[in-house]
Amino acid sequence: MLDIKFVRENTDKVKENIKRKFQEHKLPLVDEVLVLNKEIRELKLEGDNLRGERNQVSNEIGLLMRDKKKEEAEAKKARVKEINERLEVLEKEESEKNIELRKRMLVIPNIVDESVPVGKDDSENVEVEKFGEPVEPSFEVPYHADIMASLAGIDKESAGRTSGNGFYYLMGDAARIHSAMISYARDFMINKGFIYCIPPFMIRSDVVTGVMSFEEMEAMMYKIEGEDLYLIGTSEHSMIGKFKDQIVKETELPICMTSYSPCFRKEVGAHGIEERGVYRVHQFEKQEMVVLCKPEESMDWYNKMWSYTVEFFRSLDIPVRTLECCTGDLADLKVKSCDIEAWSPRQKKYFEVGSCSNLTDAQARRLGIRAKGENGNYLVHTLNNTVLASPRALIAFLENNVNEDGSVNIPEKLRPYMGGIEKIEPKK
Repeated sequence: MLDIKFVRENTDKVKENIKRKFQEHKLPLVDEVLVLNKEIRELKLEGDNLRGERNQVSNEIGLLMRDKKKEEAEAKKARVKEINERLEVLEKEESEKNIELRKRMLVIPNIVDESVPVGKDDSENVEVEKFGEPVEPSFEVPYHADIMASLAGIDKESAGRTSGNGFYYLMGDAARIHSAMISYARDFMINKGFIYCIPPFMIRSDVVTGVMSFEEMEAMMYKIEGEDLYLIGTSEHSMIGKFKDQIVKETELPICMTSYSPCFRKEVGAHGIEERGVYRVHQFEKQEMVVLCKPEESMDWYNKMWSYTVEFFRSLDIPVRTLECCTGDLADLKVKSCDIEAWSPRQKKYFEVGSCSNLTDAQARRLGIRAKGENGNYLVHTLNNTVLASPRALIAFLENNVNEDGSVNIPEKLRPYMGGIEKIEPKK
């Protein structure tokens, strides 16, 4: 959410930013918030003037009563009553207009960084860099669900009976690899100096609206019926929410945390739920990284964070690339974001396994997260990045480590989490 003062002083920039994101339908919101803000300031000014007059009149009443000028004192009391009645009307009107102002401000997108390429959707994202040489094996790499099935590692039929489409049972060695990758991701980030955390898996609505846009919320979040609680779509939500309405000491920045959680997503949209495999599902597990930092340090942290994910995947011999997300593919709170994509030897192309985002002070403004510095309090910047989201990372792992005979190699980094074994054989 932008600062209303910034919108007043940079109206053209705010409107141009909306155009760069191809959200022209939001342009009228800018003029609407300016009108509302003007009306609110006028109401506030009138209220302040009336409160000043009330204080002065109240003092006069005391003097009149002291001098036994009862009639004059009663007239002054009548004026105080008039002022109080008017203030009640003004305060109600100001409160209502503030609600309307906030409702519109929450929809106006954050100012995108100048380095972000202009584009309408994810088809116009720009490749930045490749890491590792993509390998095309001499044999045909099976579909990931078939690799899992050969390991007796997946049961979607039973999950369909218990939970419906978009759910799955991971079994045996496939489940073990999945857990090993999560554990390795946890230790990888701890070794980078991040604090490990397991957060709440449900959050209240005021936290949801503090960390994401309404469009994302409608497409992603599951609401608990009869409760003011939502299942998290990523642990970033509750990790950032941890600092809601808090003032942290500047000496504590940066705050770097890595969190494990299950994640739940409706996955509403054009992509839909994958029928056979587990690429797009309603439930998955994730190791996330979150940083709260000084404003001047956020872009440095952005570059560090995505590089950690690249380093993680390369340590498992999985080729990856980074894609700069274009303006039309950025969620409203983000100023800069990149996707990390893993190589699929079966499809002979890359697919998304994570995303790194800098939201500057958008989440902090919504949630009231500040730092106490030498020159006063200021809004912190927040960033988030996927270390690993399984089963997508599991898909990348299996495709890049399967052999022609159906066995799967276990890279050296994962062996301590797999009992030291170097290879998994298919089940007969």
